[in-house]
Parts: sequence; structure tokens; C-alpha cells
Amino acid sequence: MTLRWEAFLEAIRERGEYDTPQEAERAARVVLALLGAHLVGDVRAELAARLPETLALILLNPLQAAEPLSPDRFVRATAAWIEGATETTALWDIGAVLSTVADVAGDDLTERVLLQLPPGYDLLFGRPQPGHRP
Repeated sequence: MTLRWEAFLEAIRERGEYDTPQEAERAARVVLALLGAHLVGDVRAELAARLPETLALILLNPLQAAEPLSPDRFVRATAAWIEGATETTALWDIGAVLSTVADVAGDDLTERVLLQLPPGYDLLFGRPQPGHRP
């Protein structure tokens, strides 16, 4: 399991151009905790099964969101949870984490994840849907 953990964080580290694995891990923990609050049922369980165990537990045990966050609010919430982050750096962090998650999940599961989220999350996952150009 260690290799899977290291490989997953290394992918995030490379995409986010982080200097250390700890920066990648911090981004992954925050983004997955917020994402987990928006997913339910089999989709959340299937996604968790494809993640390293520590991150799977974060995805599976979030505080439930009172209401779904729009993509803009998701970015603001991420910025609020990462010390020293701005909305711009949070968007970068989200892209690094969620694009890695999408690659691990594959197209079918990613599509089912996106169906549980408000419109616009496809861009955060790096998977823009045809006809949804901003």
C-alpha cells in the first residue's frame, strides 16, 4: 500500500508543481474532505476504494455538507482550509488533486461522481463536458 500512497501523492505533487510531498498531501486531504461531503452511496464508496487508504478514509468520513457547494464556493472553501491559500492557489490545488482522482477513477466513475455534483465541477476535475464552455 505504501507504493500506491507514494505514487498517488507523487502524481499530485507533479501536477501541482509542489516542492514537497507534504504540500501535495495537504492539498489532497483538504480537497478530498470537501469532496466527500458532497458524494453519497456507492459512488463515494467506489471512489474511496480506488484511493490510498488514508485518503479513502478522509473521503468516506467527512462532515456532511448542509447544501451542495457550487464550484466557486468549493474553491473558496478550499482556500479557507489551506493556510496561506488564495482562491487562485486553491483552484490550482483542486485541479492537481481532482485531475489525479479522475485518472485513478477512470471515465465511467468520474462521470458518476460528476452527476452528484452541481454543474461546473467537470472543469475542476479537468474533464470539461461538451457544450459547457464557460
